[in-house]
Amino acid sequence: MADTEKQSSSQVSKSSIDSSSSQCPLHPSSLSADCCGAPHMDASSPHKWKAWLTVAGSFFALFCSFGQMVAFGTYQSWYSSNQFSYMSGFKISWIGSLQLWAFFFMGGPVGRTFDAWGPSPLLILGTVISVLSLVFTSVATQYYQYLLAQGILFGLSVALLFYPSVSSVATHFTNYRATAIGIASAGSGFGGVVYPIMLRFLFRKIGFAWGVRVSALLSAVSGAIAASTVSARCTAQKRQFSLQDFQVINDRRFLLLVAGSFFVCLGIFIPYFYISDYTESLGISSDVAFYVLSIMNAGSILGRIAPAWLSDKIGRFNLLCPTAFFSGFICLLFWTFADNLAAVATFSAIYGFLSGAFVSVVTPCVAQISEIEEIGTRIGALYTFISIPSLTGGPIAGVLLQSKPGSFVAAIAFAGSSMVLGSSFLLASKLSINQQFFHRV
Repeated sequence: MADTEKQSSSQVSKSSIDSSSSQCPLHPSSLSADCCGAPHMDASSPHKWKAWLTVAGSFFALFCSFGQMVAFGTYQSWYSSNQFSYMSGFKISWIGSLQLWAFFFMGGPVGRTFDAWGPSPLLILGTVISVLSLVFTSVATQYYQYLLAQGILFGLSVALLFYPSVSSVATHFTNYRATAIGIASAGSGFGGVVYPIMLRFLFRKIGFAWGVRVSALLSAVSGAIAASTVSARCTAQKRQFSLQDFQVINDRRFLLLVAGSFFVCLGIFIPYFYISDYTESLGISSDVAFYVLSIMNAGSILGRIAPAWLSDKIGRFNLLCPTAFFSGFICLLFWTFADNLAAVATFSAIYGFLSGAFVSVVTPCVAQISEIEEIGTRIGALYTFISIPSLTGGPIAGVLLQSKPGSFVAAIAFAGSSMVLGSSFLLASKLSINQQFFHRV
């Protein structure tokens, strides 16, 4: 059986290499597949400056999109004390959950559009929608308006800015692809550090409405930089959508990976949503509590860069499984008993690193077990599936908090258990590739 699997793996690798000579998919699939004829980026490369300019532009795109999205805990805490003080955490969390759902769900469609048109139109559209969504949020007065503007519309803008940027970086690099993507992805972690501090300061100094408008201005500037600097190495290929793109994929390795990611994503964003509220529940002032979310996002910066290099050395699945497991484990063991600021800050830094590592490695794992012509479909399927737990995880935690006001134990247990359960499916996926536990996969 092991020989058969090795032979199958060899065939996939060969197929991927053969396909790369004739195809050039511009999609998140490019994260790991050595396609597009991307050059080895050395000193003699005539396109080196374009490649690193794309990395810089992608950093700005992820800064104002994904980086702002993972700072939703700032809004969650503000809403619960101000305009939605009468509302349960369950209802408020639907705003952030809709952001995540729209972002993940649009992965497939945005990737396919990127294949056809390249990055520039998507980045321009994403910037415009991002600014509009924030302006609409600043003037919103009803709960449903926040759901539409800050939830769905902003989540869509994140998808339009995130996927084309990361995919474009991948088309420029072969030797340093993981490092380049890691640097670009650090923009989201940097945004997660800056936005909570900036928004909290602005809300208190100039009010919520103008604070959000300043954020819209920052998004406009960052998006404009991205749209003017990000380029793809390969020529976009226009292709027709096919029903075959949406067929159920019959691959045990992939299905186990999707199942594992499903359960991990059910819990992985809960700490980002509720860590500020948890800190305040310990009697720590809200001014200090907001910095804890920034600490968590600061940890994710290193978590997104270091694994990009390490996964090429020890195997992507070998890194994915333990990061998912320990993300859940420290929630159960550490967050549950963190009863002072030092403990919460330490947990936040470690959790940010581990969760950032998971997010940065899961997509390359999909590419690793896929043939080049089906990577786009598989990544789209993965994003579609994990959009469901990303939508429901936060509200479920809100219900658990509401069932026993003042106690976060049930919500923490749910988040941690979901990630630990997900890691078991990820391990099964790894072992279905190679049954040797310590084999590089």
